[in-house]
Amino acid sequence: MSMENSVETAPPTSFDSLRDAILARRDSFPKRLAQVARFALESPDDIALNTVAEIAAKADVQPSTLIRFAQSLGYSGFSDLQQIFRSRLRDRWPDYAERVQSLRATDAAQGGPLHLLDGFAQTAMDSLLRLRDRADEASLTAAVDLLAGAKTVYILGQRRAFPVASYLAYAFGKLGIRFILLDNLGALLPEQAGFITEDDALIAISFTPYTPSTIETATRIGQRGVPILAITDSAFSPLAPLAKVWLEVAETDFGAFRSLAATLCLAMALAVGTAEKRAEG
Repeated sequence: MSMENSVETAPPTSFDSLRDAILARRDSFPKRLAQVARFALESPDDIALNTVAEIAAKADVQPSTLIRFAQSLGYSGFSDLQQIFRSRLRDRWPDYAERVQSLRATDAAQGGPLHLLDGFAQTAMDSLLRLRDRADEASLTAAVDLLAGAKTVYILGQRRAFPVASYLAYAFGKLGIRFILLDNLGALLPEQAGFITEDDALIAISFTPYTPSTIETATRIGQRGVPILAITDSAFSPLAPLAKVWLEVAETDFGAFRSLAATLCLAMALAVGTAEKRAEG
């Protein structure tokens, strides 16, 4: 019997247990089911709020794939799986996600800069609340310990992630933490990264769609035994398996423009937390 049709245990009854079940099987899902799994963890509000047809379109799969995915996790159908996502939304997100959905729907009708400001503000709030809700103390502590113990902290984040990397460089400089920003100025990224040693640490930041040069550089650095702290948006990110510690930040979007509010908040916490840890000796 195929993995898609077999049921070894009862289906998860909470979002946390469902998330753990998906992560535990992320390497064994067939290609299309892995695609749904990635979408489910990255966009849980979409699973909760949309129809099967809308979810399938956003995940770029057939509706039948959603049913197979639900059955592979022990549910009788997709609606049973969707109830887990809806319960999560009722318990933790009573109205923000729905407000953002509403803003999207009325964007063309209302228009104007004030409407855009309102939408982006709601999106930032949604992202920040999600970060606080999902924050894992053990992972954050491990991340701070890793950075505090490094001789030099190298920071890598390009394209959309570059503002986060540049802020970390600014904060580390002000806090007296030795750092090198891998900014790829003059296309010198390989040479910049060539000085890193096992006594240092790399912060690698990338989000969907993942920047190839960031992944390639982090892979090469990891192969040299350098500990990596990854800041990314999913357990399915190519940075996650490379990292000694990885932190998840799933930003909400408004009109296809994703917020950076939660990621910058996390960066601030890491910078100050690292400075405090070093001060403790």
